[in-house]
Amino acid sequence: MADKRTIPRRKENPRLGSSWLSENAVQKSSRLIGYARVSTTDQHLNLQQDALAKAGCSRIYADEGVSGAVSVRPQLTRAFSGLRAGDTLVVWRLDRLGRSLSHLIATIDDLGRRGCHFKSITEAIDTTTAGGTLILHIMGALAQFERTLIVERTRAGLTAAKRRGVRLGRKPSLNQEQIKHARQLLETEGGRAVARTLGVSRSTLYASLRGPLLPVKAGE
Repeated sequence: MADKRTIPRRKENPRLGSSWLSENAVQKSSRLIGYARVSTTDQHLNLQQDALAKAGCSRIYADEGVSGAVSVRPQLTRAFSGLRAGDTLVVWRLDRLGRSLSHLIATIDDLGRRGCHFKSITEAIDTTTAGGTLILHIMGALAQFERTLIVERTRAGLTAAKRRGVRLGRKPSLNQEQIKHARQLLETEGGRAVARTLGVSRSTLYASLRGPLLPVKAGE
């Protein structure tokens, strides 16, 4: 006689809804990926790597002897290439990831577009939480404020300099004495020879004279 016993079905949590099983599976498949960086080979990665391992990172990428000002960081590129939706990129401190506040925000935004999260251990920022997302939004507003201030200060400085009669732009290649000498030489020599004598290009010579291009002798 066949066994009519039935296997008890797994009870669904009504508060979590029918999607609980799929969401739980996604959470289990998500990974913590660590990234560490030191600017010089004299510095050590041990502190960062230990902290990332303690945080539960399954894999850690590290750039050694790479300045934060450098835009290309090989191991960070590899870390981004290996990220899957739901993963979290973890750093020991914010300055290990971003060259500046605006660059940091742009990098974290890139993570968000990939469906990934971000966590910084020292600053306790975690974009998987509401509090972490709020802090990130505040940082984004500060980055925009910083950019606006830089633009305003630059414009104010240029305006003030013009009022004082300061000549803006690159320093002239030829001073007034050299220009006077060039005019004298051009009475008997061609522009190419005069430019060679003064150590500048012919276009620079004529631009320094601040007038229409002078006639060039045959062969010049």
